[in-house]
Order: sequence, then C-alpha cells, then structure tokens
Amino acid sequence: MSKPTDLVQGTLDLLILKSIALGPMHGWAIAQRIRQVSNDVLQVNQGALYPALHRLEQQGWIEAEWGESENNRRAKFYSLTESGKKYLQSEQANWERLSAAIGLVLKTT
Repeated sequence: MSKPTDLVQGTLDLLILKSIALGPMHGWAIAQRIRQVSNDVLQVNQGALYPALHRLEQQGWIEAEWGESENNRRAKFYSLTESGKKYLQSEQANWERLSAAIGLVLKTT
C-alpha cells in the first residue's frame, strides 16, 4: 500500500465542509469520514485538522457546539452555517472546474 497522500493547500477546508454538510460531526469523526470515503488515500492529522476547523469557524462558515460523542466523551460538534453552505457550493464548483482542466492538460500528449 502506498503512503497517504498529502492534501493540496486549501483542499482540507473543502473536505471538512463537505464532510459536515451531512450533519454535525466532531473532529475525530471528520478525519475518519475523509479517510473512509477516500479509501484510506487521504488521512488528515490532528495538527492540520484543528487549525483548519478554527479557521473555518473564524470565517463564519462553521459553528461549534459542545456535546457528547459516541463514547460518552465531551466533544465539540461542528456544523455548517448558511454562509458555509454557500461557500461550499462555490468552492466545490471551482474545484470541479479546476480538476477537469488539470485532467485535460494531463491527458494531452
């Protein structure tokens, strides 16, 4: 198995927002969701995850609320704000456009 892929700068925010678009999640669950959905290719370490969550909260795209996790521990649950939903839609469209363009360049001989 190859080593996990490092995330391109800026993509972590998009992946976090997409993960919590499904519903509120705590940090560990967000990292696990990204890992599982990517078939273990993308692995987010806590040193990158929590600063990103803080940054997204500062931007007003997510909000946090304390709650109890599945294993009865106190945890911060993150959810999208209305402006976060709009930002996610915009960034997802930009990502799809950019990745399609990169794909075209890589396919040319």
